[in-house]
Amino acid sequence: MKKYILMIVSSLMLVSCLDTIILPDDKTVDEDFWKTKEDVSSMVNAAYAAMASEDVITRLIIWGDYRSDELVRSSSLSGTIIDALDEMAAVNIQTSNQFATWAAFYDVINKCNIVLERAEAVQQVDPSYTEYDYESDRCQMLALRSLCYFYLVRNFHDVPYVTEAFMNSSQNTQYEQSSPEYVISQLIETLEEVSANPNALRSNSFTTSEWRRVGWMTLDGVNALLADIYLWRASVLHSAADYQKCADYCQLVIDSKRAQHVRDRNELQESLYPLTRNINSGNAFRALYVDQNGEESIFELQSKSNVGLCKYFYKYSNNNSTEGYLKASSVFGQAASTLSGVGAATVFAVNDLRFYNACYFDSKTDGGSFDVRKMVSTVGLTAKTQQVRSNDRAYDSYDQNYIIYRLPDVMLMQAEAMTQLLQATPADATDSVKNVISEANAAQLQQIFNLVQAVNSRSLHSDNVADSMKWTTYRRYSKDQMETLILQERLRELCFEGKRWYDLLRYNYRHIEGVQYGRTFGEMAETAETSDSNLGLPAVYKEMLKLMTRSRGTDASAIQAKMHNEAYLYLPIPEADFNVCPLLRQNPAYQSTNAYEKQY
Repeated sequence: MKKYILMIVSSLMLVSCLDTIILPDDKTVDEDFWKTKEDVSSMVNAAYAAMASEDVITRLIIWGDYRSDELVRSSSLSGTIIDALDEMAAVNIQTSNQFATWAAFYDVINKCNIVLERAEAVQQVDPSYTEYDYESDRCQMLALRSLCYFYLVRNFHDVPYVTEAFMNSSQNTQYEQSSPEYVISQLIETLEEVSANPNALRSNSFTTSEWRRVGWMTLDGVNALLADIYLWRASVLHSAADYQKCADYCQLVIDSKRAQHVRDRNELQESLYPLTRNINSGNAFRALYVDQNGEESIFELQSKSNVGLCKYFYKYSNNNSTEGYLKASSVFGQAASTLSGVGAATVFAVNDLRFYNACYFDSKTDGGSFDVRKMVSTVGLTAKTQQVRSNDRAYDSYDQNYIIYRLPDVMLMQAEAMTQLLQATPADATDSVKNVISEANAAQLQQIFNLVQAVNSRSLHSDNVADSMKWTTYRRYSKDQMETLILQERLRELCFEGKRWYDLLRYNYRHIEGVQYGRTFGEMAETAETSDSNLGLPAVYKEMLKLMTRSRGTDASAIQAKMHNEAYLYLPIPEADFNVCPLLRQNPAYQSTNAYEKQY
């Protein structure tokens, strides 16, 4: 019993005993520990627990939502956290910024590596730990490790790719960074091996009420992650083959969810997409954000006390009952009288109940910021009501999972990938040429439209379906128009779920040329001319910058001017690691040398 207690305590610690916080020491690797099936299970659970920690959840919110147009910080608060948030928002990020750290993700990675290195031998001493058990655990840890690296690559560009388990302070912890293309290729290779493994967990191995169905990385989660990674690489490299791979893996997930579907659950388009329907009686909101682990969910970080989510969306401290550190931006403050068209300033249609469920509202509906309601309220709205914030959750038992993947996310990823496989319409095309291209794209456009429509229409209030998407309206859409529509729909459906910044980054990469994804920033610096402070990096797409900064008010122009090139899309290497790991190279956007002096 003492051994298990020590294991649990040490596995949840994020403090390193090494000189660097990149690769933390872990005391659970003592030779007398890895003896039973339960020992392995405990460490697997510890890896999941670390992924659901406050440090990780906080970064999922800050990196995925706050850096985009979705969130602003609370104007009434002050202190070191607010200062760090202001740095992030103004793109004046210091290398000591508390949110520009990767230690929490490397803690999860190391726990996964420890299981991968030690679990196999347990079969020799505990016959109850079978080959299936081992392969199942191995697949989960490979997938969870890959998910961590995917977050790191999208936020730091160049990261050390480590597959060795670090178990004591005497081990070498000096690793160079790898290029993002190398890391991404390793993730794809690893995950495709897991996807093909017959012992990978299947969601249908569990009952629909079993939390492990979505609390562990099953085959659906693996395939959703593979689709996400392929979509990312396709956007960066403009690869049609990768877009097709994304669409294919999305289809595997969609087919799997159909096969698992329990009929007679009041869902939409049962034969196509088993989404929870009837949002105007609160079913979808309740299933996803109150009851949790809903049928359309794929992978959720399980938490009985989600302190990170609580602090930033609900209450920043236990003795505070007024607000969290972050609020929804003015982007969410007004709905259009009809369905928002391409390029519309408003996000939602007035009959879209996601508008009312996303945020709390005061008497203003035409500007300002708003408290987040999604993942905060325990009541799904049944009418078009702009509610004032209520306090119906406890700070110290904030029982709310954080959703990593769910079916609408996968459906919209597939729509995004399929859109990029459409034939583009030249800017100078005549009407006749446009018509020819439209006809050539018609069948695929119909499939794309069906995906977007299914996600959108299940959220409309039933008293007026006139705002629903109609094929007659969208069948002539160009590739660029459909791309924008999907970007809008992802914002409507997935707001505050850690997706928006990465959606914007993909949008940026699809519209720029000259990306050197196979090289680290350090390698570019070594071959660049001294006077070339841009290192030959491409400029950021202006339309993406406009979206990113539209919630920043009068600071928008200044922020856009600071983002000189691709390097500014990424975070600096953490100062604590940079100072003790001489092999690390700093992102040139944060260099203090004469050659790469930071501009404020």
